[in-house]
Amino acid sequence: MGKQMKALGARQYHVASVLCQRAKVAMSHFEPNEYIRYDLLEKNINIVRKRLNRPLTLSEKIVYGHLDDPANQEIERGKTYLRLRPDRVAMQDATAQMAMLQFISSGLPKVAVPSTIHCDHLIEAQLGGEKDLRRAKDINQEVYNFLATAGAKYGVGFWRPGSGIIHQIILENYAYPGVLLIGTDSHTPNGGGLGGICIGVGGADAVDVMAGIPWELKCPKVIGVKLTGSLSGWTSPKDVILKVAGILTVKGGTGAIVEYHGPGVDSISCTGMATICNMGAEIGATTSVFPYNHRMKKYLSKTGRADIANLADEFKDHLVPDSGCHYDQLIEINLSELKPHINGPFTPDLAHPVAEVGSVAEKEGWPLDIRVGLIGSCTNSSYEDMGRSAAVAKQALAHGLQCKSQFTITPGSEQIRATIERDGYAQILRDVGGIVLANACGPCIGQWDRKDIKKGEKNTIVTSYNRNFTGRNDANPETHAFVTSPEIVTALAIAGTLKFNPETDFLTGKDGKKFKLEAPDADELPRAEFDPGQDTYQHPPKDSSGQQVDVSPTSQRLQLLEPFDKWDGRDLEDLQILIKVKGKCTTDHISAAGPWLKFRGHLDNISNNLLIGAINVENGKANSVRNAVTQEFGPVPDTARYYKKHGIRWVVIGDENYGEGSSREHAALEPRHLGGRAIITKSFARIHETNLKKQGLLPLTFADPADYNKIHPVDKLTIKGLKDFAPGKPLTCIIKHPNGTQETILLNHTFNETQIEWFRAGSALNRMKELQK
Repeated sequence: MGKQMKALGARQYHVASVLCQRAKVAMSHFEPNEYIRYDLLEKNINIVRKRLNRPLTLSEKIVYGHLDDPANQEIERGKTYLRLRPDRVAMQDATAQMAMLQFISSGLPKVAVPSTIHCDHLIEAQLGGEKDLRRAKDINQEVYNFLATAGAKYGVGFWRPGSGIIHQIILENYAYPGVLLIGTDSHTPNGGGLGGICIGVGGADAVDVMAGIPWELKCPKVIGVKLTGSLSGWTSPKDVILKVAGILTVKGGTGAIVEYHGPGVDSISCTGMATICNMGAEIGATTSVFPYNHRMKKYLSKTGRADIANLADEFKDHLVPDSGCHYDQLIEINLSELKPHINGPFTPDLAHPVAEVGSVAEKEGWPLDIRVGLIGSCTNSSYEDMGRSAAVAKQALAHGLQCKSQFTITPGSEQIRATIERDGYAQILRDVGGIVLANACGPCIGQWDRKDIKKGEKNTIVTSYNRNFTGRNDANPETHAFVTSPEIVTALAIAGTLKFNPETDFLTGKDGKKFKLEAPDADELPRAEFDPGQDTYQHPPKDSSGQQVDVSPTSQRLQLLEPFDKWDGRDLEDLQILIKVKGKCTTDHISAAGPWLKFRGHLDNISNNLLIGAINVENGKANSVRNAVTQEFGPVPDTARYYKKHGIRWVVIGDENYGEGSSREHAALEPRHLGGRAIITKSFARIHETNLKKQGLLPLTFADPADYNKIHPVDKLTIKGLKDFAPGKPLTCIIKHPNGTQETILLNHTFNETQIEWFRAGSALNRMKELQK
């Protein structure tokens, strides 16, 4: 291992545990010998500050404080690629399968940084918490066993199914001010609520970090959001990000870290800050972060980490922005004037004040009747969230009312579930008509066995989730999903209509008298200590030499990976267009979740969902493309497999912000597996673009976005200039029309030297193996 890791330029395994001299405070209770390195953070910040000679934002302090070579790293926001040393890795079970399969393929014996796996994505909401959990354990036994044994073999902590949602568990146990954490889920930025830089990535990025290789990230720009005033009444932390999403749109944060600051920050709880950072994924931001303050200290203490809070106090100057620091863009929000918001349908940046959404819905023809209200998710499932919802529900019960809409509750973690049961919140929410689901993602990611409507039936749901793309929650494209705060969801579920504004409108009690709901008030944290509930954590053993990780060759759920082919040294000629995509194309469109989650560890099987949700510009239909050989229309995956079988390499043409949404790298693995060579779009979402590069594909953008209109599905494309492929140098694309005419356009790319090596080797994993040799 020593020679391999030296060749990769890696740290010695767990070197942090040896070097920390100034203060020995553990990163978490689960890793008592892994220490927080504020001394190293301070040293690196001082080196960079001296070089740049200017005040630093908080984002810059934490990011530059984790540079592999702070003395020599070229630093220019939005331009250069940084080589970073993250502190830890976190993986949810749907993405951990592929991440661990790739790590196994690397040939390395142990992870080089503290890493964890969290089982939260594979539990389908059907009957209720305990029943759904038992069913999930039975259905997913093979996958859970693989993840548990792989974790034990390679030194990764394993949180069993039922533990809770990855981001809530990270906030409770692993996030801390100044941490640099990467996670294989796009909502990893949740940890910014505790002052960390927590970034969502694909599994191949996680493998780099687990292998001890410096992790590359384009130097982020910094968007400042200055908060003044204070939250009160029905306005919640969720309304801050709903407002910001309306301002920046789904791609306005691309390439940037959103850094909240200003006097209004202190009016927001730690978990409220996490909510804001979590949903920052919906504006395309690299991540979001808040400065360390007394609300974070209070949360750390309440979750058994007062020692971390005390250490953070000692280094506080490095955990807040410098006075006079520069932001690339500045947004100001007065929290005292901010009104409750509700965003949607079909996109998380379509913002409406709650007071206006009813009239907008009438005008647009959206169903006013709310069929289901759903609270919870990784964005809003804290103790405070549940308390504020219970405060609303309690008022309705006092007047003899229950929810007119169906109502579901998802606790964020086993600790939250146990504590809200103890403190009576869960029973209040049941009494008002709610069903408490398992501690898992559930309907938020499409794991919802919904029975109350038929597919194609137009209906409205209101959630406290983060995403509301078409068909995301229940696979029904006619479900109009809106996102808002848990307390607004609860109020609307009681009223049963989008036309209800709890700030001004009255309800009629069982006695016939009218009453108005008062703004909810609830404790930020439990007055007693948190109830930890059941112990659901598996420590990796000290000696894993006898541990076996089995993957059956006949399994339909798991499949060992074969390396992708290397670049042949030639230009890509006569590429067939698999599909020219019209409009929004998220990772949900490229690699659907829901029932497909069961194949996340089996690349060939899950490739049968490739681009089945994308709209084909040729006929306006989903999952229907022309086979250029047979001229017949058929499903996208079938057509791709036909091309692969016949040696026809292909390309996808996309629109704006292609690949927004989840971090799922399957959206990159599948086109590579089925013979794709390039994806050409007007623009990419950050995580998806990186994932494509990692798998040896070419994510390219039109130098002139209008050139999108020059390409037709029946054309063939040749991409020239790959022999001289270099950073910043455009590639040439020749469009060959069926009538024999040709056009030439330019294609831009964001590859650096390292990423070009990935392409030449066939994938980043192939390149890692080359370096080991």
